Amino acid sequence: MIVLVFVTLVLGAHGYLWHRLVRQTTGPGRLRKAMTWALAGLFVVLAVTFVGTRMGLETWLAWPGYIWLAVLFYLVVILVLLEVPRAVAAGFLRRAERRARVAEPRPEPVAVLAGPAAPAAEETGTPPAVSAPGVTSMSRRLFLGRTTAAIAGASALGTVGYGMSSALGDPVIERVGVTLPKLDPRLSGLRFAVVSDIHLGPLTGLGHTERIVRMINGLQADVVAIVGDLVDGTVAHLGPLARPLRNLESRYGAYFVTGNHEYFLPEGPGEWIEELGALGVRSLRNERVEIAHQGAVLDLAGVNDVGGAAAGDGPDFGKALGGRDTGRSTVLLAHQPIQVTEAARHGVDLQLSGHTHGGQIAPFNLVVGLQQPVVSGLAEVAGTQVYVSRGAGFWGPPVRVGAPPEITMLELRA
Repeated sequence: MIVLVFVTLVLGAHGYLWHRLVRQTTGPGRLRKAMTWALAGLFVVLAVTFVGTRMGLETWLAWPGYIWLAVLFYLVVILVLLEVPRAVAAGFLRRAERRARVAEPRPEPVAVLAGPAAPAAEETGTPPAVSAPGVTSMSRRLFLGRTTAAIAGASALGTVGYGMSSALGDPVIERVGVTLPKLDPRLSGLRFAVVSDIHLGPLTGLGHTERIVRMINGLQADVVAIVGDLVDGTVAHLGPLARPLRNLESRYGAYFVTGNHEYFLPEGPGEWIEELGALGVRSLRNERVEIAHQGAVLDLAGVNDVGGAAAGDGPDFGKALGGRDTGRSTVLLAHQPIQVTEAARHGVDLQLSGHTHGGQIAPFNLVVGLQQPVVSGLAEVAGTQVYVSRGAGFWGPPVRVGAPPEITMLELRA
């Protein structure tokens, strides 16, 4: 059903672009045919990209398709926003044309004297007088169509270009202080390096992981928390891209919980759990550990993503949080912000999440807010604080607009 809806939307978007960018900017002829075939070719490129990346084909095949997907999205958004001003401009042009026709001088009647009839225009070869035509409906349509297409094209390409530089550049270091009422004063100052949604995949290289590891190590954190959606492929294909994770540095270790994308793999997250263990990253599978710091203890728990429920591997808050000393603070790693509701029922003080990408491509941030209680940043839900990272990577198009990638240095305060 999801695939069917997606294909329908993509086909509809291409049809809308053909109407606005081809039909209304050209007349019948070779140019229109060439542009039609070009648009059809871009649709094929997009289809090949999605099929090819699922089948593990060469990664370079993914670049043109994903970039076109981003351009397609912004072309549609901008053209829709231009519909109203375009309609207003068309109304002004129509009124200007009517005024021009009314203002055209009409020829004065000329008296005809008796005598030989004047030769007809056809006999003399002189063309009949024709009034200035003004703006025709065809020229008005082409003018509006081409102007709208130029504005939309320039805006979409500029936006995607900016978004690519943001997505492929260094993540922003966000420094956040979180006050926990129950936190033992001896734990005040405990630092978490939080990273989510790294999305190792067909468009990321080894340098993507190396940069993230280098930036995390530069924070000199006490705990590293990787809150899901690490990969978009199998260990066989992406294992080399994850190897820099063995170089993560922290006082009390690096921890991982599954995201929904780990469950998109045919074999599930099992192979990656083993691979991360070999790289020195511990997975918290509905379990918790104690972080002892300066004579005090913090409970660090992790639950599986809700996406694992269909495979019998979903979150189990009772197993992860049951039987603990409720007098001390608990930090929970849970991929999706929506899990904070259940976390609050179990008395969690702080939940660290990702998943949303901060919307990744505006205005998707508005859509994400309909499904998740928090899109990005620090908030409180049902008495539990939750910090939602925008993520250090990207999914789909290598584009981020209005939601730059981030790595978070989160410091606990009593």
